[in-house]
Order: sequence, then C-alpha cells, then structure tokens
Amino acid sequence: MPPANGRQTAEAADARNLAPLTLRAADGFLLGCDLHLPPGGADPSAAVLLAPAMGVERGFYRHFAGYLAGRGAAVLAIDYRGVGGSRPAGLRGFDARLRDWAELDLEAALGHLSTRFADLPLRWVGHSVGGQLLGLLRDPPVERALILCSQSGYWRHWSGAGRLGMAALWYAGVPILTRALGYLPLRGGGVPAGVAREWARWGRDPAYILSYARGRPCAFHAWSGMLRAYAFEDDGYAPPAAVEALVRGYASSRREVRVVSPRDVGASRIGHFGSLRPAFRETLWTEMGDWLLAV
Repeated sequence: MPPANGRQTAEAADARNLAPLTLRAADGFLLGCDLHLPPGGADPSAAVLLAPAMGVERGFYRHFAGYLAGRGAAVLAIDYRGVGGSRPAGLRGFDARLRDWAELDLEAALGHLSTRFADLPLRWVGHSVGGQLLGLLRDPPVERALILCSQSGYWRHWSGAGRLGMAALWYAGVPILTRALGYLPLRGGGVPAGVAREWARWGRDPAYILSYARGRPCAFHAWSGMLRAYAFEDDGYAPPAAVEALVRGYASSRREVRVVSPRDVGASRIGHFGSLRPAFRETLWTEMGDWLLAV
C-alpha cells in the first residue's frame, strides 16, 4: 500500500482533472455530472460511463474515476434524477421511476460520451443498481462492462436473516416509508418514491428487473459485449448467488463472475462499498482497471 502522502498527491491530481457539467435528458430534465479527464491535457484512450448505486451521489466515486482517468480514460459520473446534483428542492411529489434512470438519464450520459468521444471505445462501470440498469438501455455501444456488487434483487436469492430482511424491505419497508414520507430515506438523502416503489415491485418478482425488460428491445437480450461482475463474499447487500442471477440475465454477453473474499486482497472487509475506496488502489483497482481498459 502506498504511503499516505502518495495517496494524497494522487487524490489532489484527481481533483484538478475534474470538470462538473450538466446534461439534458430526452425529457428535458437536467442532470448533474462530473467528467474526469486524463492529467496534463493528454488525449483519452477510452471513454467510461460510471453508473452509481441506489441513492449514492457521484462524488462517492471521485477517487476511482480519477484513478481511471489517470490511466488514460475520460470518465463521466452522473447523479440520477432525484439524487445529489440532480435533486429537486424536495422529493415529495417528485415524479420519477427507476426505469427513468436507465432509459432517460443513462441514455443521455452515454449519448454525450458517444458524441464527444466518437472515436474512442466506450466502457461501463456500474455499481449495484448501476450494473443492473445497463440491461435496460436499448442498444448501448459499450465494448466492456465492469459491474460491482450488482445483483438480482429478488429476495429469495438471500439466505437466513438476509432473506427475511429483503422480504421485509420489499413488502413492508418501501411501501410504508414512501407512503408516510413521500420518498425513501437512504444514506445521502434518499430517492424518489416512484423509484423506490418500482425497485420494490421488481424485488418481489423472481425475474426482478427482467420482469420489466421482458419483451422490450434492450441490452439484456441483445448486448454482446464483454461483462465482468465482481461479487464480494462479505457483501450482505449483494451475495454471490444474487450477482450470478443478474449476470445470467445478460443472455448474449460474454460474461464472467469474479467472487472475491477480503483475504484474497489482504483486507479485513470489503462489503458493498469498500471496493470503490482508495485502500484498494493497488489491488482491486489495478485488476479491474487492467481488464476494463484493455485494448
């Protein structure tokens, strides 16, 4: 592991190569984004769309996005409508569905990358729901997709107390909280009620997100790119069985699942969010970056 001052230098460089911007989705909604560019004005060799987890603001990914930019990629991280820089003054009464995050927000972000970096290969990084939503895009021109902790949310993919917890979330927690508050409170401020209710509806269905994708022209059925999914043994939000169930949904892709335990990378814990933290710059990040940015 590099010394703390080396890590701080890398993080300062990441910040200098970050450019905030605003994108307009097809329905006119404005989305807050960050574009991370290679240092020193170097021309990028690839363009990467970074799709966040449920309710997680794009700033959480600044270190990993900066790392990829340092390796020559232009990385666009977005806030979905209702989250972070794409959040209205209040979420109560704000009309949004989970499908909108894919069909409007991520489509707009991918369209921007496709236009601005037309001659570069396109890559995808999806964390949790960000790896699920790739499957709803109509025809993503993405060559490689790296998805982290991305799972089918059907509650029976969990075992023991985790299964009970997921069932309680889908059948009681989301309906009760969204009805009482007008949104679903989560770390970082919460998500719109319509997003949460659709998420819970999918979670009650054995097909999960594929229950919506069924019969629609989308990447779940037709995308033939390379897909690598990471599952972490200590991730209670995305156990390997749930990750593998989602990956099977990408029926035409060239897909693989990497199951990693903390001891494999000399750590005591990884969990659902740990793999995106700078502590893994010299281990997981190197491995993931090598695969994602391979020519």
